[in-house]
Amino acid sequence: MKTKIYADRIRAAAAFIRKKIPDCRPDVAFILGSGLAKAVPALERPRVIAYDDIPGFPRATVPGHAGKLILGRAYGKNVAVMQGRFHYYEGHSMESVALPVRALERLGLKTLIVTAAVGSMRPKIRPGHFTVLADHINMMGRNPLRAFHEKEFGVMFPDMTQVYDRRLSRLILAACRKRGIAAHSGVYLAVGGPSYETPAEIKAFRALGGDVVGMSVVPEVVPARQMGVAVGALAWTSNMAAGLPGSIQNHADVLALGDRVADDLRGVLGDLIKAV
Repeated sequence: MKTKIYADRIRAAAAFIRKKIPDCRPDVAFILGSGLAKAVPALERPRVIAYDDIPGFPRATVPGHAGKLILGRAYGKNVAVMQGRFHYYEGHSMESVALPVRALERLGLKTLIVTAAVGSMRPKIRPGHFTVLADHINMMGRNPLRAFHEKEFGVMFPDMTQVYDRRLSRLILAACRKRGIAAHSGVYLAVGGPSYETPAEIKAFRALGGDVVGMSVVPEVVPARQMGVAVGALAWTSNMAAGLPGSIQNHADVLALGDRVADDLRGVLGDLIKAV
């Protein structure tokens, strides 16, 4: 895909959303990860657009990802919720995975909070626990900014010293702890997937400094930071990673546990709308 065609697709997606919802100007957006479809925060006058209807949006194919864009208001703010995401391992290009975030930024987005299911590489981070991401290591084999640059996207070489906004991270951690949810701060290691990692890979990733491992997040947050959007990320532990005691690698189990943590996350996201 040529850069001009890509930029035109972003504009078309944003224009379609604005035509459907003329007052769409999201102050904050959430991306809900695997198993978290029920974590949509309470919104006034929610309006829903199916991803399949939005030009340029990829098709969501992974179980547990509803494939809907929900827009509404809460605590005096305009809120967008992506109920499900796209993944590099589905065969989508990195730029396609980033397209919805770029379209929302074109509509005025300033703050993005990403959620994801992760495997824990540390014994203290147990299934059901949450981790606020402090940094990440990209082992996906590609950078989402590669080969696609327009001046409207931001600088070609964005600074990644502080990908995850410190103030947002403090707010997320405080919101979890206020609700009595076990929450940690840690480093996310991103892999391409879709196979789960081997024990040897997890051993190597731990040595590199990773705390949790997953197959998303990076293709969304790096373009968001390039565009100047403040980013926070909250991951929930669906399983212990390969080679660790209690390790189970099964997507059905991810979805089942996601149903149980969705209510907690829904409350946290509501608190964050108010706080940001």
